[in-house]
This record gives sequence, structure tokens and C-alpha cells, in this order.
Amino acid sequence: MTTLILGSASTSRARILSQADIAFTVRVSDVDEPAAVAAAQAKAADMGALLTPALEAQLLADLKAAAIASLPDIQAGQESQEGQGTLVLGCDSVFELDGISYGKPYEVDVAVQRWKLMRGRTGILHTGHTLIDAATGTRAQRTLSTSVTFGEPSETEIRRYAESGEPLNCAGGFTIDGRGSAFVDAVEGDHLSVIGVSPAALNSMLAELGHSITDFWPTSEGRY
Repeated sequence: MTTLILGSASTSRARILSQADIAFTVRVSDVDEPAAVAAAQAKAADMGALLTPALEAQLLADLKAAAIASLPDIQAGQESQEGQGTLVLGCDSVFELDGISYGKPYEVDVAVQRWKLMRGRTGILHTGHTLIDAATGTRAQRTLSTSVTFGEPSETEIRRYAESGEPLNCAGGFTIDGRGSAFVDAVEGDHLSVIGVSPAALNSMLAELGHSITDFWPTSEGRY
């Protein structure tokens, strides 16, 4: 039986997969995101290119999935369990406004400034997905880009939202499945990818690697 590992600490991603009745376990990668992005930006600059927000999201998804797939115990498991395999799913999101990428604000004042820029406007949330077969290193990739239009919360509302802590660890500093949903007027695209992971993208990647998403559903007896 093939197992699926979600390489993410995001409870929102785990919740989406659970609600889709997909069997998985969680392993959190230790990718240094700022360092990885800085290195990629420097490499792109040397080549006379730019690391776009969409490419940044996909790069981080790649690195997260690869970090888990290459762990010694994961690799040892591929060798010892004949007929069984492991697939690792990595995801990352980056918000784009005016061509500039925005990750997690982390701090209240940063989140407040972000919302002052975003309110009344439309940006794009890019979510990269990477699925790696740990035994072969084969990978499938999908980047979903979804337009998000924001309402116009007052400065008091923005401050209270930032101080709630909810947006501090979210790409772009907002959610559409929590308090932040009150300040989002429209979403055009895959709304689940905005929350963190798209089951539709996962289905497509599984098929590309020769698997079916139904293999990760429980049987009629409740077993996976």
C-alpha cells in the first residue's frame, strides 16, 4: 500500500485533506524559507531573470516535499517495504499584489500595513503543490493562482484582526476560512488552494504518478 505524507505544519491543509477523506500522515520539513528564496532570487538575477511570486510558491513547495522525501527513515522505508511506497506532498503559498510577493507577516504591525495596502483591491494567491515518489524521486507539480478581492475594513477592524493573531502565519496576512473571511469580497479560482491545498490538484498529480486518489479513501469497512 502506498502512503501519503503531508510535509506541512499547516492545520488548514491537514483539515482540507481530512475533510476530503484522504488518508495521510504529517511530517514537518525544516526548510529555511527566507534563505531559500534569497538564494533563488540571487541565482535568477545572475541569469538576468526574476523569481516571480508564482515561481517562489512552487520553489518552496518543491523544497518542502524534497526535504521530507530525502529523510533517512523515509528512504529506509522504501527499501524495506517491498510493494509499498511513500508519496510526499509539499505546498506553499505566496500572495502577489502589484507584482510584489508577500509571505507571512509574522508581526502585528506588518499585518496592519499589509491590510492597508490590500483593502478594496484584488491580488493573487499562488499555491505551489509538489508530489514526490520517495522511492524514485519522480515528481509532479501544480501551481494554482487564484484572485482574491478584499473589502474595506476600517483601521480599527484591521488592527483588531491583526491583534487576534490569525493572519500572522498566513501568506498575505489573511484567511478565507476564519475571521478574515468577513473582509474578503470575492474569490475567483480554487478557493481551497487559497486555504492551503487543492484536492483537485492532488488528484491530478496522483494520476500523473500512476496512482488514484480513490486508493487513499477508506473502504466500506472504514479501512484505508
